Amino acid sequence: MKTDQKAFAQRLRAALEAEGIEASPAAIERLLAREGAVSVTQQAISGWLNGKHRPKPDHIEALASILGIEAHELEYRSHRGVRDAPARWPEQVRGHDRLAFEAFLKLPEEHRRLVREMIVALGGAPKASR
Repeated sequence: MKTDQKAFAQRLRAALEAEGIEASPAAIERLLAREGAVSVTQQAISGWLNGKHRPKPDHIEALASILGIEAHELEYRSHRGVRDAPARWPEQVRGHDRLAFEAFLKLPEEHRRLVREMIVALGGAPKASR
């Protein structure tokens, strides 16, 4: 059982690194809360990261969603395989950027238009057609 927990911790750390997400209990707790996932303590997350415990299935689902991979990839695949998961986003869109894009897509159209205008203003890019 301990070997399984350690292997999960390695897969989780590798997936976090691949997405550019800090492997800290506080950072993961914030991401889980922002995604509206079930609540979990930093102590429990520390146990996942250190191979002392495995997350419950609903926590694995939430972690996989944040990481942009299938839950079974995170739960069962080898360290190397985590990066091989089918990508929903282009390779350069990872971690926090992907989460920001997904949050953007959930906004009502009027708010999305305002965010697009703000990005154009900040980036100095030519104004996009509506």
